[in-house]
Amino acid sequence: MHNHDQHQYIHLRGKKLVITIFLNLLITVIQITGAIFANSLALLSDAFHNFSDTSSLLLSYIANRLTRRKSTKNQTFGYKRAEIIAAFINSSVLLVVGALLIFESIERIIEPETGINAILVMFMAAFSIVANGVSVLILQKDAKSNMNIRSSYLHLFTDMLSSIAVLLGGIAIYYFNLTIIDPILSIVIAIYLMIFGWKLVVQSVKVLMQFTPQGMDIETIANDLANFNEVKNIHHGHLWQLTDHEFMFEAHIDFEEDLPISKACSIMTKMRERLSRNYNIHHATFQPEFDVSCNSDLIYQDHPEQ
Repeated sequence: MHNHDQHQYIHLRGKKLVITIFLNLLITVIQITGAIFANSLALLSDAFHNFSDTSSLLLSYIANRLTRRKSTKNQTFGYKRAEIIAAFINSSVLLVVGALLIFESIERIIEPETGINAILVMFMAAFSIVANGVSVLILQKDAKSNMNIRSSYLHLFTDMLSSIAVLLGGIAIYYFNLTIIDPILSIVIAIYLMIFGWKLVVQSVKVLMQFTPQGMDIETIANDLANFNEVKNIHHGHLWQLTDHEFMFEAHIDFEEDLPISKACSIMTKMRERLSRNYNIHHATFQPEFDVSCNSDLIYQDHPEQ
């Protein structure tokens, strides 16, 4: 994706986030009002879950805005990691919300709610399902390719499921006076939330720790580059990702002969083209060497084990 296209794509994501932020603010205000009149703790907790969604969406939007800033001498990569940090924070919050939801549901099983206006609960829950469903559909496509959006998408998707649980609880209360179904469904949703939240936490931490991107193998890439006839060895390699789709590679290139700078640069240009074409790596840094006495291992150990 070219820089201009990437910028337009990021800008479009920002607009989608703004729409979902306003939708969730509307849901929160309406649900809090409805919960007071309906005397429903389930509806009130769902409203606060929606408010947490709004906070996560706002954080995602701020991160999205930061990624558009240009690089400077003090921020040479700009703020491109902002979305990864936002994804980590939002996914960590998902774990906390899931745990609180389980705790709240257990309390509700022990002490069931009474005096609930089931019809109002059902109406408010149905409204939340529709509004959250619209937000989920707006972010669904971007959630597949962006960790930051995915973290907010999971917040919204889980809240939509929570609203479904509240709706089913309202139906159960109205027709069967069965209040226990709501907290049981909430526990199931919370477990689902925590499983996916944990996966996103791990994924974002791997990016922040500059681990090798999932699905990429540094040895395969190094061996491919070593197939150039002029190359003797590839060592001191690093492979990491800056954002969801920006991968970086650097290595020392030990040449077979003492080549002129122009010739070495020509070969390294071909290497970069191969990385871009075969591995979607568009940022590569090489250090050309010849007859240098150093560790030739692909993965350099700063502190070898004793």
